[in-house]
Amino acid sequence: MTADLITFFILALIAVAAALGMLLSRSAIYSALFLVLNFGVVAVFYILLDAPFIAMAQVSVYAGAIMVLFLFVIMLLGTETLPASKALPWQRPLAYFLALVLLGESVYLLFFRKVASGDIPQPIQSFGTPQGVGQALFTSYLLPFEATSVLLLIAMVGAIVLTIREKGK
Repeated sequence: MTADLITFFILALIAVAAALGMLLSRSAIYSALFLVLNFGVVAVFYILLDAPFIAMAQVSVYAGAIMVLFLFVIMLLGTETLPASKALPWQRPLAYFLALVLLGESVYLLFFRKVASGDIPQPIQSFGTPQGVGQALFTSYLLPFEATSVLLLIAMVGAIVLTIREKGK
């Protein structure tokens, strides 16, 4: 085992633990902080892939700006703790069934699927550089980039509309 592989497995365990902590936490603030940890681990994955620009963008945009916005909305709306939810009777069995399907697929892919023999191609030199990211965003991925910006604008307007209180009430 190489050092990169050992680092990957340790980070993968941290990422899975942070994701489970985010899902299982009853406090919205703790869930958001677990999500910040997960974003940080993803940034380290990008560094392992020799994409430092994408890693820095991950930290500054997601772990920084987006999470500050999430925490601001959580604090503003006063939903620090989640209320006890009333689950529909069919939701829990469906969730267990889907979890078993996912586990079965994972076991199949890990142990029974034949791995293609051959060398893994090396990434191109411009992968993860500011020039490479800009070139890809504004040529091949222009429509998804613009759609994402519109969705973020709609989410921001929605957060503002949810927090506006009518005057006189």
